[in-house]
Amino acid sequence: ALFKRTAGETSDIVSKEMYEFQDKGGRDVALKPEGTAPAIRAVIEHNLCPTGTHTRLYYSTACYRYSRPTRGRLRELHQFGAELLGASSPEADAEVIELAYRFIESVGLGGDPILLNSIGGASCRAAFSAAVLTHVASYLATAEPDVVARIQKNPMGMLDSKDPAQQAALVGLPPITDFLEPESLAKFEELQRLLTEANVPFKLSPGTVRGLDYYNETVFELELGVLQGMSVLGGGRYDKLVSELGGAATPCVGFGIGVERILLALEAIESFPPARTSDVFIVRSGEGAEALGRRIARELRAARKTVLIDIENRSMKSQLRQADKSGAAYAMILGEDEVAAGNATLKHLVSGEQSKVALSDIIAFLA
Repeated sequence: ALFKRTAGETSDIVSKEMYEFQDKGGRDVALKPEGTAPAIRAVIEHNLCPTGTHTRLYYSTACYRYSRPTRGRLRELHQFGAELLGASSPEADAEVIELAYRFIESVGLGGDPILLNSIGGASCRAAFSAAVLTHVASYLATAEPDVVARIQKNPMGMLDSKDPAQQAALVGLPPITDFLEPESLAKFEELQRLLTEANVPFKLSPGTVRGLDYYNETVFELELGVLQGMSVLGGGRYDKLVSELGGAATPCVGFGIGVERILLALEAIESFPPARTSDVFIVRSGEGAEALGRRIARELRAARKTVLIDIENRSMKSQLRQADKSGAAYAMILGEDEVAAGNATLKHLVSGEQSKVALSDIIAFLA
């Protein structure tokens, strides 16, 4: 019920892709097809954004969509999302869009413009929907009854359709921005100014409407050229969603990023972020070094350092080989001399540089 109410029963996500069934108790349940509506329900249940405040949230979650699996389209996918709640200004939209773009940029996928549009308020969408129905009347006259019913219930959904016949029927349709209310138009123009100020590349895209019913005003997507135009992120403003789910009126804006598609894009350009490595491999030998190494490992792990330690009592030569293969930044050598002196030898495993460090200073040294 949550997804039918928020995403819209005629949306592809609900009508074609949502896994829904009855559990053993006869209750209607669904596998989560998208992340925003559940996040907002949690916000309401736990009062995470009291009236008059701003809240910034992020999450990573698994989603499920029934469709034929192809490259970049999986039945189990993972979505990273971020939401800014409580602000209705164009600056909030700009902050969220810039955050999304800076992430894309930081992993080496920047350059393609954000596809930007505004779908205005309720009166704008009503006027535009009427214009869509008038424009595609000849197409509807010959279309299948179920297609006609779906389009009549949600005319704007046609703009999100991949059906070539529907896209052909829309040729020549005036953009939705021609129907914007004065306030929405002013916000949209200010948003463009802010994105220009922030050096975030964008392109006005009248065909971008997003496929979920809860959006209003700002909507945006990013398609990557390295994936032949496949969308890797999308989002927008959804000012009515909190109140529709029983909370106080709360303006919101956010986005979702497809994790698997980001990985596909990184694979396409043969550029992956380096895998996380350990901070230190502790090498121990001699009287008192075993217990001391365990104690230091505990202290470093409590300080959020990643520590490896030999647990097979191998020779120091064998331990140093393990350290080299582990990918750790440092080998920490604890021999009888170090134990007696109250220090450790820290060897940088790339440069080979060695330093004697007092045991009490090791955490600071690694930081």
